[in-house]
Amino acid sequence: MARRTKKTATSAKAARRRSRKLKSSIQARKKKEFTYRGYTLEELKAMPVEEVIGLMTARVRRSYRRGFNPEEQAFLDRMRKSKGVVKTHRRAMVILPEFVGKTIAVYNGKTFREFEVVPEMIGHYIGEFSVTRGFVKHSGPGVGATKSSKFMPLK
Repeated sequence: MARRTKKTATSAKAARRRSRKLKSSIQARKKKEFTYRGYTLEELKAMPVEEVIGLMTARVRRSYRRGFNPEEQAFLDRMRKSKGVVKTHRRAMVILPEFVGKTIAVYNGKTFREFEVVPEMIGHYIGEFSVTRGFVKHSGPGVGATKSSKFMPLK
């Protein structure tokens, strides 16, 4: 009999533990707020461009030490004015906080690939999001193949 009472006591305790665990798992997770080097998106958008570039990696800081060249400045102006898609060949342009929410079409050597800029892309180059090399999947041997190369082993 002593075992039975002990078992019911632990089962009641286990039931309470399960109910607490269930209540805690029901709560929705809060989405983590985006930050770049400790700054929120709103703070980054309020900063001048030179200050934002100062927060980025050494390669970006070095390339923009003298400022933007005329083509990059023209692209920046088009991005600031545009409401829709902005087409560009400037793959070496860095994504700035003011680009977030806009759509950019980048030339990959054959076509323009469109993508929408999200906060996690800040500091990356535009060309990273328009892949230039495609995956080639070869099929079986072709028309002029030799007899030995036509042999396909069965798996």
